[in-house]
Amino acid sequence: MQTKSKQVSLLLVYFFCSSFLLSGHTLLAATNSTPLFGKKKVVVSASEQDADVYLDGKLMGKGSATVIVPKNSCINVRVEKIGFLNYEIEFCNAKGVASPPKSYFVRMQRDDAYDASIRTDIANIDIEVPTSIEKNRAWRLLNQIVLSYLDVVEVTDKETGYLRTAWQLQAFKQNTIRTRIIVKQSSENPLAFKIKIVSEESRRPLTSAKSDELYRDWDRVLRKYKDIISEVQSRLR
Repeated sequence: MQTKSKQVSLLLVYFFCSSFLLSGHTLLAATNSTPLFGKKKVVVSASEQDADVYLDGKLMGKGSATVIVPKNSCINVRVEKIGFLNYEIEFCNAKGVASPPKSYFVRMQRDDAYDASIRTDIANIDIEVPTSIEKNRAWRLLNQIVLSYLDVVEVTDKETGYLRTAWQLQAFKQNTIRTRIIVKQSSENPLAFKIKIVSEESRRPLTSAKSDELYRDWDRVLRKYKDIISEVQSRLR
């Protein structure tokens, strides 16, 4: 009887310890994980079915995505497509702010900077233009052509064959483009010049032309400057 009583006691101790350990493990898991209650789901969709939908910088889907807004948190959703304006939306799930909607629709608009420009492989590189024309006449022609596109020359030196225009600025809804032309004589005999269209973007509106640190090379050129290289090549033959 005593042996049987001991066996029952051991079983009870084992059961008690197992239950305690299991409940402790469950409590620890619940403490270390994100709460499952209080979160909000938002279905974000765009008018462009192939637009990229990002959640805090991570791609979530094309055209639409379901995002989770944890309790007492905010998230940032960004919608992008080449040729269209970018959109950023912040959703918050906390006291004192409006609750996130169940769905959110983004009607995307065309990027006016993109539509006013063309992609080209001549932006920001030197294009050499040889000429058989006498230097004084060639220099006058170069100045005439350049000034017909950008009307302010910042530096000019006929002796060294160097010309640089001032920055020409054009602001758009989400971008500012600055453009300048640089001409350099590359050889004397045969006579040749290098011409460069410097095209840069700030990716923000109303940026000063003097804010060099905000600009970066742009692989596009505004349409109104796209013919300058071909015109120089044609007239300086």
